Amino acid sequence: MIEYLRVATFPGEMRLAVTQDDTLLDYALWRPAAPDLIGNIYVARVAAQAAFMGGAFVDLGQGLQGFLSDQKAVSALTEGQSITVCVSRAAQGGKGVRVRMLEPSAQGKDIGLVTSGPTPLERLARQWPNATIVVDTPQAAALVPPILRSRREPGFTPTPPEITAACHALEDSTVELPGNMQATITPTPALTAIDMDAPPVAGSRPKQTAQFAANRDALPELLHQIRLRNLSGAIVIDPAGMAMRKRQALQDVVQAALQADPLRPRCLGVSALGLIEIVRPRIHPSLPELLNSPHGHALKALRTILAEAPTATILRGSIPLIRALEQDPQAVADCVQLRGKPLALKADPALPDFFWTVQDA
Repeated sequence: MIEYLRVATFPGEMRLAVTQDDTLLDYALWRPAAPDLIGNIYVARVAAQAAFMGGAFVDLGQGLQGFLSDQKAVSALTEGQSITVCVSRAAQGGKGVRVRMLEPSAQGKDIGLVTSGPTPLERLARQWPNATIVVDTPQAAALVPPILRSRREPGFTPTPPEITAACHALEDSTVELPGNMQATITPTPALTAIDMDAPPVAGSRPKQTAQFAANRDALPELLHQIRLRNLSGAIVIDPAGMAMRKRQALQDVVQAALQADPLRPRCLGVSALGLIEIVRPRIHPSLPELLNSPHGHALKALRTILAEAPTATILRGSIPLIRALEQDPQAVADCVQLRGKPLALKADPALPDFFWTVQDA
């Protein structure tokens, strides 16, 4: 069976889907104008020691600041010292990027970017080395780096409808699972809570036996959906309908399913409340965080206009939404090019956050 790394073009972003037949194996958003900076190497300057936080703030240049959380390394540094660092975690939840130190001295060098890290396309291509790259537009083809062009299928091929539907479903907080089960995903600032629901038990099997089987069969797909959405940090799962004493038996199922995740998340066990506790490393922003950011709402507006408002010439939006588009002029240019009609931006202070409307000239 052939694996494909499919690139779908939208204004301001590429949607990357690794597929095999009709199955979605992996997924990522690529916003060229808003990289998450993971893997970027900088010459940085120690701006301020923060012993109470176990690290130090470092100046990366061009107004960008990072946090070096290696307390042992920081103890040997002085404020104003130049060092070489690599971004190890993206800015998330209102916190800046995390960095790790590569070299304790970078004297005589100006602070700023040295080399950029891999793009999401390069990252997925590395994780799926046998996947053939398929693009849908010349714009997407131009973003394929030379080292990957030998893996690209000639021509331009749109993403199959069933894969498009699977990608679109990732934006929904409700997940359909095997056995007519569902899960509801609720991100919070502290953790991600997932509630599993099961249909009424039918048949002759005892209720607890049937509920255990239903949860057992649904959990591998739920954990795959966690990976597709890149949910990270603390994750708690409430299985459907099982007695507390029976839930411990689900740990082996969870442990086995987590083995396929390259981030190597850990199952910490089942809490006294019967919740399955998982810790998945925070590196790249989660899909809900990307979609619900001002930039995410702004790009959704452009996608909607492209699909549903072909005659509109003015996008009137809230101040946060218009500001996000002004910071990503390429996204607006992409929309104009794809629809063949200009689009003016107008900020309206009277509109609620992320609300927008369109009008003809």
